[in-house]
Amino acid sequence: MAAEWERHEATWLAWPHNPEDWPGKFQAIPWVYAEIVRLLAVRERVHILVNDAKADGRARGILERAGAHLDRMSFHVWPTNRGWTRDSGPIFVRNAEGKVAITNWHFNAWAKYADWQLDDQVPGRVAVLLGLPEWKPAVELADGSRRRLVLEGGSIDTNGQGVLLTTEECLLSEAQERNPGVGREKLEQAFHDFLGIDQVIWLNRGVAGDDTHGHVDDISRFVGDVTIVTAVEPNTKDPNHEPLAENLERLKAARTLDGKQFTLVELPLPRPVIFRGQRLPASYANFYIANGLVLVPTFHDPNDRVALNILAEVFPERDVIGIHSVDLVWGLGTLHCMTQQQPAAHPTDPGSTSHPSAGAPAAALA
Repeated sequence: MAAEWERHEATWLAWPHNPEDWPGKFQAIPWVYAEIVRLLAVRERVHILVNDAKADGRARGILERAGAHLDRMSFHVWPTNRGWTRDSGPIFVRNAEGKVAITNWHFNAWAKYADWQLDDQVPGRVAVLLGLPEWKPAVELADGSRRRLVLEGGSIDTNGQGVLLTTEECLLSEAQERNPGVGREKLEQAFHDFLGIDQVIWLNRGVAGDDTHGHVDDISRFVGDVTIVTAVEPNTKDPNHEPLAENLERLKAARTLDGKQFTLVELPLPRPVIFRGQRLPASYANFYIANGLVLVPTFHDPNDRVALNILAEVFPERDVIGIHSVDLVWGLGTLHCMTQQQPAAHPTDPGSTSHPSAGAPAAALA
């Protein structure tokens, strides 16, 4: 699995269509998406999933009025349940020869909702469209049966050099109901076999208000081979203080594959964002890295400027742009949650969307 900052061939996202994801605020959401797509399309191709022909026309109209380059977009009439493509979309991998393939993990709507079947089809559709090899990771259980593994893209983050960040709350808690009976060892083996991971750094819990059971893309992100930005909350009365402090200590204790400390960059959180009495998972760590660009959620908060400056220092050769996300986060996710990157065939070259068969992960050949 390539690092997010490596060159992309494209970004994938699903056009918003489910008002229940943003009750009372849905009317504004397509315009937020339009601004995000407008910025991305300047840098790379954007693949947009729409539910039907009517939605296709509506999306194109909004994007055109927003001044986006439609010739840099590809629209696909593939119905989805929700628009959080980070979690339901394909997780791309690339081998040493630069050939790209897809890992198609099972998606069950965060073990929270009954309607996930359309979202679960997205990785397979992408594999067919692009003509890419596809593997469906599974593990053998104690009774000898095999079960396809559940994994959301927002629950993991990698440096592209064999190290992965995730949380125990999301992947190991008995309450999360993603992979019951599958423990730490088997998950780490699956990450090794299918994503090329040699080391997993386990953090504990995520931010308050996160209904995904602690996705790592709201708290800690690789921004370089040995550099991690991690969210902190100095207010001891805030529920985020204790878990984020523990995560920071775990990162300080972690070592690189060659035994060195990671470089840690602390990232503040905005003041609590609350709507209809509900604490929302507002975090600057939910940024998205594109070609020459970093899009950062902002929340009309004094820390917006602090976070943008920190990330501008981390990414000196990219434009770091804030996207107003007070409305967007009412859907319980922001910029990273809605996007999924497709790596270029070669990190320094835009590559091609057509790739010959890549070497299969060891588990896929078993």
